[in-house]
Amino acid sequence: MRRIIYILLLSVIVFSSCSEYQKLLKSDDYGQKYKRAVQYYNDEDFTRAFNLFESVRTVYRGTSKAPTIAYYTAYCSYGQGDYIIAGDLFDNIVHTFPTASYVEECMYMRAYCYYLSSPNFRLDQAETNSAIESFQLFINRYPASGRVVEANKYIDELRDKLAYKEFEAAKSYYDREKFKAAIVSLQNCLKDYPESRHREDVIYLLFSSRYELAVHSVEKKKIERYNEAREEYLTFIDEFPESKYAKEMEKKYKKLDEYLSSLNVKK
Repeated sequence: MRRIIYILLLSVIVFSSCSEYQKLLKSDDYGQKYKRAVQYYNDEDFTRAFNLFESVRTVYRGTSKAPTIAYYTAYCSYGQGDYIIAGDLFDNIVHTFPTASYVEECMYMRAYCYYLSSPNFRLDQAETNSAIESFQLFINRYPASGRVVEANKYIDELRDKLAYKEFEAAKSYYDREKFKAAIVSLQNCLKDYPESRHREDVIYLLFSSRYELAVHSVEKKKIERYNEAREEYLTFIDEFPESKYAKEMEKKYKKLDEYLSSLNVKK
């Protein structure tokens, strides 16, 4: 019985709260709307807070409350998990209220929201690139900020995602035995992302692509391509002497060496 009474009381409270919110949303009492929006925000009821802030935004345009409303609205979107919208709203604050006290924070949050909306590496990476660009702009503008270390960490993570996307594209060429295309793609990956944590995998696949291209070449191109594969091995083993790929690559290297030796080709 007590449980039923509790549920009924809770239903009445919820209904009353909804009714109060709906009335407030339709009212012209903008001061009360703003006050309740802040209260909803502090209670982490971001949907209601957002709607109320939006309903007073145009009324307070050009006043001292305008940047604060914009700030709350951006964080409401962030609190609801609408990171792309939140990022755009933080960006709007940076451009619309450049002298506001929280511009540094908003500039960082703009980048962070784009970081959170960065998708799986297989998908379009527009948000990833926007996040990298925004973090870099933040670092350039606030080099002494306490958030710079974090911003650099996120940039490295995002660039690593782009590097892996490029590596996977090259690997798909390799898997389809399009070795020339794989080589070009892997070289671009090394050029664009020299510090990637996938560097070892990239150079390994570059050697493997050169090796397969050499082995399957016509006779007149074999010497040149065997030498290129051999040089790729030496580059790799110099940088990664303890690599998990070392034994496999050494076997292929010996085959390259034996072929070149059999032709008395200078090493």
